[in-house]
Amino acid sequence: MTSGQRLVLASVCAVAVSTIYAIQPVLAAAGSDLGLAGKTLGWLVAVGQLGYFAGLVLLVPLGDVLDRRTLIVGHLVLTGAGAAITSLAPGGLIAGAGLAVAGLFAVVVQITVAYVAATSPAGERGRNIGTVTSGVVLGILGVRVLAGALGDSLGWRSVYAVLAALCLALALIARLTLHPDTRPARARYRDVLATAGRLVVTDRLFLGRGLIAFFLFASFGTLWSGLALPLGAAPWHFGTTAVGLFGLAGLVGAVAAARAGIWADAGRAQAVTGWSLALLAVSWTLTAQTAPTLWPLITGVVLLDFAVQAVHVSNQHLLTAAHPEHSSSVIGAYMAFYSLGSALGAVTTAWAYAAAGWWASCLLGAAYAGAALAVWVRARRAAVASPARCPA
Repeated sequence: MTSGQRLVLASVCAVAVSTIYAIQPVLAAAGSDLGLAGKTLGWLVAVGQLGYFAGLVLLVPLGDVLDRRTLIVGHLVLTGAGAAITSLAPGGLIAGAGLAVAGLFAVVVQITVAYVAATSPAGERGRNIGTVTSGVVLGILGVRVLAGALGDSLGWRSVYAVLAALCLALALIARLTLHPDTRPARARYRDVLATAGRLVVTDRLFLGRGLIAFFLFASFGTLWSGLALPLGAAPWHFGTTAVGLFGLAGLVGAVAAARAGIWADAGRAQAVTGWSLALLAVSWTLTAQTAPTLWPLITGVVLLDFAVQAVHVSNQHLLTAAHPEHSSSVIGAYMAFYSLGSALGAVTTAWAYAAAGWWASCLLGAAYAGAALAVWVRARRAAVASPARCPA
């Protein structure tokens, strides 16, 4: 795989996942423009996540049945269509439908990761997954900066107009630059769905990594869904654009963690997972400090995103290496844990902040990190006790 192809695939991940998270920095402006009451604004975020979850279950397994390059191109077009509907929506109902469509087909991210895993030589799989997966975090965090700037200058609709154009452009570029995903035999869709269901029940490696992802992204969601609350309050009173700039700190950590793929190729994925989860828990002691200076918070954000990305890359490397013939369905099922964990973090951080302030949200985020570390420790002990039954 060439560096140009890795860049295209990372860009696909960044733009597609941005269509889910772009609404968060401009939520108030969108709700006002669409005539939505404050208590119903949460649905604009929820419908995209619900669409994404449905896509993980129903669409991602298609990657084990059909040519993944064709799916990448088609899903990008449909994601762009959802973003375009959102940008032109006359009211909340149509905007919600557009966001749901964009979320449904934004699972092109997981099909892209499966494409990379399937087409990469074994010695380069981790590095390529790490590079492409960095585009996911780039999209999640970078779109906050983009949406904050565009929302203040051109309006919230311009954010989705730009994302729609980028999706269509990347669909054309992907069609011209990527190789077909040729395989001697393809599974049946029904069998692929059954395989994904069996993984949750019978595969110890998958269940362990899925639970780690659940708590990992609950911790991640606790930060990024709740960070605007203390920054918008005294003594800072930051606006949307200023809060969005904190995404740059997260990007520094996430990009630095791209090396996790190289460590995984060298056989250190298990060790990287352990010390990264410990680092995640420690990062919350810095993130909790919002006065008198924000430098501890910024440092904590960098460390947190480094740790999350390092574990996420290690998880996907281990799972795709263990199940190369079902990489799409494995990644789709794994990302369902990610989706549920992110939702849990988003809901509980608001509850904790309302109950006791930012320190309570940080304590909650650290608890999620500790739970993920406990799952890793237990899985390692089980692997040592019965190495023949638990893949490394």
